[in-house]
Amino acid sequence: MGAFSNYSKANVANVLLRGTAYTTPGSVYLALFYTDPTDTGSGGTEASYTGYARVSCGATPSAAFTAVDGTGMTQNSNVVTFAANGSGSTVTVAYWGLFDAATGGNMLLHGALSTSKSLDPSDVPSFPVNALKITFA
Repeated sequence: MGAFSNYSKANVANVLLRGTAYTTPGSVYLALFYTDPTDTGSGGTEASYTGYARVSCGATPSAAFTAVDGTGMTQNSNVVTFAANGSGSTVTVAYWGLFDAATGGNMLLHGALSTSKSLDPSDVPSFPVNALKITFA
């Protein structure tokens, strides 16, 4: 499951109810968080271990995620692999967020990982194909 950010909620309402155009981001970037980013996108703490950076999910959003199926679910089409934890200490990530930029930008969606993950030094966080499932309800 995932939740729309306030930014995405406003865009959906504007497109559906006000006829406003929306420009699809060139790429969608996955971010990891230590704490819940909340709908505002600024409520949590994004991972910051040595070597960490957001990762592109694909060259375009349509290449990054499968088409939404009859249940309202989509999933990642590509393996998404982050840099190894180079901090020298264990860190725990518990949340994810999708952004329209590699740094800064707007959070599009967010959610909790099904299980928090403690990353020991040198651990490489990765999401296999179809591991990041987002359901629109």
